Amino acid sequence: MRFAFKTSPQSTSWPDLLALWRAADAIEVFESGWLSDHFHATHGADPATPRLECWTALAALAQATSRLRLGTLVTGVHYRHPAVLANMAATVDVLSGGRLELGVGAGWNAEESDAYGIRLGTPGERSDRFEEACRVLTALLSPQPTTTFEGAHYRLTDARCEPKPLQRPHPPLCVGGNGEKRTLRTAARYAQHWNYDLGPIEGFRRARDVLHAHCADIGRDPATIRLSCQLRHTGDPAETAATARAFAEEGADLAIVYLTPPYTPAVLEPLAEALTRREGTRRSSPPAGPAVRTRPHTPGGPSCCPPW
Repeated sequence: MRFAFKTSPQSTSWPDLLALWRAADAIEVFESGWLSDHFHATHGADPATPRLECWTALAALAQATSRLRLGTLVTGVHYRHPAVLANMAATVDVLSGGRLELGVGAGWNAEESDAYGIRLGTPGERSDRFEEACRVLTALLSPQPTTTFEGAHYRLTDARCEPKPLQRPHPPLCVGGNGEKRTLRTAARYAQHWNYDLGPIEGFRRARDVLHAHCADIGRDPATIRLSCQLRHTGDPAETAATARAFAEEGADLAIVYLTPPYTPAVLEPLAEALTRREGTRRSSPPAGPAVRTRPHTPGGPSCCPPW
């Protein structure tokens, strides 16, 4: 299993968030860092709580770090037209030297959607729109020069995304969500990475099996999709590490530890030590970071790439 961390850009200051990410960039145990993407405060916080915009912050963090892969968990596709999002993602991939992980979901937050006049839609509409958005994103970010697409929600005519991202055929697409009929089917078709949100291990096990069944239906090798789980850091590094190991036994490849504000670099070393400890021994050297994959796959269809 490999390890990552996640931060919400709310209930914090930019200097504190930046300090934590810079410190994590120097600790090779953490292969990636992730930001959540909302416009209003979440998790029961006061609605007036300031919250930094995700993609702008991600671009700044790309410049402030040199090793960490970095991504979104997740961007609701209804927030930004997928053609706009594709251009944003390509730019962040270039700025980061090819380190972007593009995490997307169907969207769920009615409160902020209503506040901004952004249509969230019914569950069925969200699923239809999400699948179309995945098709648009992978097409625009692929090496093909233009994209023409005709769907119920999106229409493109000879659309371009230049410059292209550095990663080929495109930055890995991470699909977040556990919807068995639609979201996991979309993940089976388009994702290189599927993420299980905060939840019990039984939910991960069931969603994993459903995802693999969808892969079987379309003839895709499930091993080509990386499986990750999110787990909230309890403040006890040993307890967090034990939870990560339990998910690893169920097939999770990556544990993404959700950190809680106030953010401080002091939390990172004890957590890294606990995550990599085996049978009471201390880690002597960190694992190497992930390689950038370049083996091509067919845009808009099942991937033949190895897991990212």
